Amino acid sequence: MSLSKQQEVHNKNSTRQRVQFTPQERRSSILLALLFSSRMLGLFLLTPIFVVAAQSIPGGNNATKVGIALGAYGLTQAVMQIPLGMASDRFGRRPVIIAGMLLFIIGGVVSALASSVDGIIVGRVLQGLGAISAAITAWVADATRPEVRARAMAMVGSAIGLSFAVSLVLSPVLVGQFGLSGLFWAISLLGFVCLLIAAFAIPEYPQKGDMMQGSMTEVWAHKDLWRLNFGVFVLHFILMTLFMVIPTTLTQEGQLDAGHLWQVYLPVIVLSLGFMIPMVIRTEIRKAHTRVLKHLVLALAVVMAVLPWISGSFWAVVGALFVFFCLFNTLEALQPSLVSRVAPENYKGLAMGFYNTTQSLGVFGGSLAGGVVASMAGMQWALWLGAALALVWWISTRRLQIQL
Repeated sequence: MSLSKQQEVHNKNSTRQRVQFTPQERRSSILLALLFSSRMLGLFLLTPIFVVAAQSIPGGNNATKVGIALGAYGLTQAVMQIPLGMASDRFGRRPVIIAGMLLFIIGGVVSALASSVDGIIVGRVLQGLGAISAAITAWVADATRPEVRARAMAMVGSAIGLSFAVSLVLSPVLVGQFGLSGLFWAISLLGFVCLLIAAFAIPEYPQKGDMMQGSMTEVWAHKDLWRLNFGVFVLHFILMTLFMVIPTTLTQEGQLDAGHLWQVYLPVIVLSLGFMIPMVIRTEIRKAHTRVLKHLVLALAVVMAVLPWISGSFWAVVGALFVFFCLFNTLEALQPSLVSRVAPENYKGLAMGFYNTTQSLGVFGGSLAGGVVASMAGMQWALWLGAALALVWWISTRRLQIQL
């Protein structure tokens, strides 16, 4: 073998070696993915069934109130992500997450005991005060090297995707057996499981170096961080808008009731994860994060623009949903990895706080706007609104200047 060929093989082997998890990284990533996905399952359980289940309680026929109840946790999370992200930088990830899970459990209990949609709104607001997404994501960044961080984020993203798929199966079963109140008791139980995982299973990784005021200014003024923040706002705005519209389309065109929608969602989401995982690994090896991000966002805009035109065909909508979740899951893994790479070392929690604040605002805005626009102008306009936002996002990604 020639010297140049040997060098090429050596470089390829070195590249593969750089992207391998250490045992500690693998264990921490798995546990943090379990923590994040368990908490998100507690939130997802409400999404696919609440619009239907809420009709059995006072206020459940008011579309605006139902949209507020569904997205209320996103609004209070938006308020709390930054202060709790900063607190996790100063006091450690574990105590902040434990405190957040206690609030989440209390909010679930309040919702379980509520006798109207108004009471559920109060409980959802309390749940949102336990805004720990930034602290968990920062913990993932603490536990991994930059070379494997996107894979760790992909692991978290895969676990979240699976939890969403599981929620689509469990939601109708729990509501059918125990009612809406029983669903909230199950959500509170999941919160308790998360609290135990955070308290006893995951090692703490201490902050490196000293906190510096200049770094906080850098987080606030960093243009690429703001572009990534805008991206996650749009991504989750579109997701919630979609789920204010698509269930009705599937029930009408596919002759399905709410209890059988999981038969569409489950295979679509599970199969989409088969696209996301190899895509993230290839992107990381080639260090093509920004280029892949731009292509995926443009494809997202196209999918959202096409959906209104194919909404009369059940199988076309199912195919579009599959493509949507391929894009969504991959973007969900790549973006936080990019945030953790460009954020100042000692202010990852703060940077993730900003990131998750805009994510939560997207959840709230998409739930509210999706319901209002669909009821006032028609479902197709809610989807075109998502397409327009995705196009603006794609334009903003063209200015990303992240060096990997």
